[in-house]
Amino acid sequence: MTASDPSKLDLILAAARRNAEKRKQSYGDQALKIYPWMCGRCGREFTHANLRELTVRHRDHNHDNNPADGGNWELLCLYCHDNEHQRQLEAAGGGSNTRDDRARATHSPFANLKSMLAEKKQS
Repeated sequence: MTASDPSKLDLILAAARRNAEKRKQSYGDQALKIYPWMCGRCGREFTHANLRELTVRHRDHNHDNNPADGGNWELLCLYCHDNEHQRQLEAAGGGSNTRDDRARATHSPFANLKSMLAEKKQS
């Protein structure tokens, strides 16, 4: 079978059409049809040129909860979506950078800096 074989091309086209239909049914495509193309946090507007930077966030964090009315979705830009996930991690007690977390560190890379500099001056 070569690339110019009509039956192979028919199979490729059929597969491409099936994949396109699956994408149309995805919650991302549905959300883009329901909501205006703008970030729900920062208000940035999107066009076809930069639409790939607009993402769907599940409000309840359950990716299997996809109601037809889009009630569990909001459109966020990549940056705001990432920020939401970081906030969720911090609320759960992981990934935070609070003063209390820094106080628990056991390694102090500059603890001997003064003595190391003094030794270097002497040599």
